[in-house]
Amino acid sequence: MNGATVRELHLMEDFEAVSLLYADIWGSEPGDSPISGEIMRALSHAGNYVAGAYEDGRLVGASVAFLGEPIGTSLHSHITGAVMGRGVGLALKMHQRQWALARRLTRITWTYDPLIRRNAYFNLVKLGARPEEYLTSFYGAMDDAINGGDESDRVLAAWYLTEPTPSPLEVTEFPTGAAHRVRNREGRPEIAKTDAETVLVDLPDDIEALRRTDPGAARAWRLAVRETLGDLLTEGAHVVGLHERRRYVIQRTTAHP
Repeated sequence: MNGATVRELHLMEDFEAVSLLYADIWGSEPGDSPISGEIMRALSHAGNYVAGAYEDGRLVGASVAFLGEPIGTSLHSHITGAVMGRGVGLALKMHQRQWALARRLTRITWTYDPLIRRNAYFNLVKLGARPEEYLTSFYGAMDDAINGGDESDRVLAAWYLTEPTPSPLEVTEFPTGAAHRVRNREGRPEIAKTDAETVLVDLPDDIEALRRTDPGAARAWRLAVRETLGDLLTEGAHVVGLHERRRYVIQRTTAHP
C-alpha cells in the first residue's frame, strides 16, 4: 500500500511516538494528545489492537482499537490517524481487518464525523462499511484543529468481515423518486419535508474550513444533518449510497409524511 508497512506496537517508546503523531494530526499540544502513550500501553498489554504504519522507518499513521460487545465477535476501532493522500489509512484498516479475523472476530465498528465528506467516502465506498447509528454529541464539544469546538456528532459504522464483500456504496445516478431532505444552497443547508422513500442529504463542501471561517454556518450544517440523517437512522432507515461524494442516499423502510 504505497510502501507503508504496518505492525503491532508493544513498546512504550512506540506508544509515545503515536501520541505525538496524533497531537500533530489533531492540532493539539503534545501533552494533550487524543490518547496517551500510557493508555495505549495498557490496551496493548490487555490484548487489544495498537498498530503503527511506517514509511522508510518513519511513523506516518496509527490505529488503536479494543474488544467490544458482543464479546468474542466485535472490535471497536477507537482512533485512527494517518498522513493524508498516500493510502496509509487503507493500509491500517486492512491490517486491522486481518488482525480481527485471526482472532475469529466478525465485525469492526468505529465512529466518524458524518459531515466530513472524505471520511464518508472512505468508510462507505472504499471499505464498504455500513452506517448503523447516529450518536449526538458523542464526545461533547471538541476544541481541536479538526473539530473547531463543534459538537461531536458521530455515525457508528460497522464493517462485517465474514459476510460476502459488500458492494461499495457509490451512487452515480439518483434513484427514481429520490427527493432532497437537505440541500446545499450556496454553502448553507436548506431543509425540506418529503414523504419520498429515498431521501437525499447533502453535505457541506468543506466543514473543517467552515468551522474556522463561519462557525454559524458550520453549526447550521451540524443541526440540519442531525435532524435529518439522525432522525432517519433512528426510524430504521438505511444509508444505501453516497452520491458524487457529497450527499447521502437514504432508504426508508416505509414512507413517512
